[in-house]
Amino acid sequence: MMPTSRSLVAAIGLIAAGVATQSPAQESSWRYQLTPYGWMTGLSGDLRPLDNAPTVSTSRSFSNVMDDLEGAFFMAGSARKDRWVLFGDITWASLSHESMLLSGVVVEGNLRQRSLTAAAGYQVVSTPTQYLDLLAGARAWRIEADVKVPALGVSASATERWVDPLLAARLRSTWSPKWSTLVHVDTGGFGVGSDSTWQAVATANYLINDTLHLSAGFRHLAVDRDENGTRIDVSMSGPLLGATWRF
Repeated sequence: MMPTSRSLVAAIGLIAAGVATQSPAQESSWRYQLTPYGWMTGLSGDLRPLDNAPTVSTSRSFSNVMDDLEGAFFMAGSARKDRWVLFGDITWASLSHESMLLSGVVVEGNLRQRSLTAAAGYQVVSTPTQYLDLLAGARAWRIEADVKVPALGVSASATERWVDPLLAARLRSTWSPKWSTLVHVDTGGFGVGSDSTWQAVATANYLINDTLHLSAGFRHLAVDRDENGTRIDVSMSGPLLGATWRF
């Protein structure tokens, strides 16, 4: 996605947890779904690309994030057969930001994030109105960060790659023929990749037809990693809108 596509990003951003809706009766063949969505997220946290580099702290609303956004692309999908479920998510985003130290010196920071999530699980509860999946998997991260202090002629950059093991649970509830809800939580890292990472998503979903659902909700995603002097401690939260195509 080109940097000039900011309005499009707002319309088709990301929900890493996947906007799923009603679970159909158990199927003997695989069924698939694909979910693009918009995430009106704020951003807060600390970035330090190297041990001897300054730490950039930021707290940005969604409108500020849109000002900082250079480009983004996000897509999630899943597959089901009987009680088995597979889930995948690809994300990419690039942000730039300026902040001021107490001394009045301007610090410029850039963050480029990519992640690939893959998980597999089993539907442990299946009733006419409640469906609970338990999953295990991993999230692979690539985060490039750089910091510049133009007044001092100082700059530093680093690229971090790691893989976080994940445990997840997804509860889907149907309330009427048209309306359903999804609650997704996952946690991971456990000191293997990052120190910790977790997310929580809740959506309300409306059935348009057998192949299309519309969703609205809220998502929070956080990751905390401090390794070899590089620190990435970032949280993102905000409402979301999405559409799910099933086939």
